[in-house]
Amino acid sequence: MQAFDILNAGRIVPVMVIEEAKDAVPLARALLQGGVQVLEITLRTKEALEAIKCISQEVPEAIVGAGTVLNSTDLKRAEQAGARFAISPGLTPALAKAFKESPIPLIPGVASASEVMLALEHGFKHLKFFPAQAAGGIAMLKSFAGPFLEAFFCPTGGISLENMGDYLKLPNVLCVGGSWLAPKELVQAKEWAKITAMAQKSVAAAEGI
Repeated sequence: MQAFDILNAGRIVPVMVIEEAKDAVPLARALLQGGVQVLEITLRTKEALEAIKCISQEVPEAIVGAGTVLNSTDLKRAEQAGARFAISPGLTPALAKAFKESPIPLIPGVASASEVMLALEHGFKHLKFFPAQAAGGIAMLKSFAGPFLEAFFCPTGGISLENMGDYLKLPNVLCVGGSWLAPKELVQAKEWAKITAMAQKSVAAAEGI
């Protein structure tokens, strides 16, 4: 799959922080049941790579990827764990070089016009706009639309069920990312049915835009 395929597979991408790998498979199944197929697991915990591995092996219908990929080592470990894509909060020349040798697509983060230009220079057209709300939100994405006709975004950071619709209405936004679909307290409590219900509600809202 290419970056476009990843970001176009669903209008919502849950940003998941998994503390215990044993929660990965039931969480993935709960989200799938709710209509969410693309799953981003951030590399912020010691269990993250194992969680990616578990989902890739036991829930193959999910499109699982690694978030918070900061360097070539993170990228390689994500590949080995079975990630089908990688998302980074920013872009460096070293990471861009590592991507050229990687079998999985990288979706780099940008927060300014200069960063969008750097990403395009390296051949990246499908980007994570991060941190979306803090970096200018809707107004910034509208400003990007004029000079960067070939760039498309997945805003992440401060996105919620309440404001996602404003982002999804923008022509240069393919999907949004957020943590509201897998809140820590529901995951810890194993409230999988509530997570499915939240996913269903969110997907229905997104499809109605």
